[in-house]
Amino acid sequence: MWQLDTEAGPIYAQIVQGVKRMLANGKLKPGDKLPSARDLATELKVNPNTVIHAFSELEREGLSETRRGLGTFVKEDVEVQRLRHSLLVEAARRFLAEARALGLSKEEAQQALKEVADE
Repeated sequence: MWQLDTEAGPIYAQIVQGVKRMLANGKLKPGDKLPSARDLATELKVNPNTVIHAFSELEREGLSETRRGLGTFVKEDVEVQRLRHSLLVEAARRFLAEARALGLSKEEAQQALKEVADE
């Protein structure tokens, strides 16, 4: 369920992105309880403070809320469609940045994307 890449940026940010992806693909739904920071830290083999940092970021972004004595939950009013669109735009920006770094034109990048989509 959770996958981390020690070379892909801060671990807390990867946890945040993982939660966003699970919301976007329906594995998590508004109102669902997230694992405890301790349990998730044990599962991921990271410091619990890293998970707490990620959960704080999710709360700051309005995606989760902490209920004293109960845990951390996905907020009921999360707009999943908006989140999906946001994740897709982020991925498109990374794709275009990589295409530019390779010296490809916009048209070449679009053609490559079309080829992959048609597979």
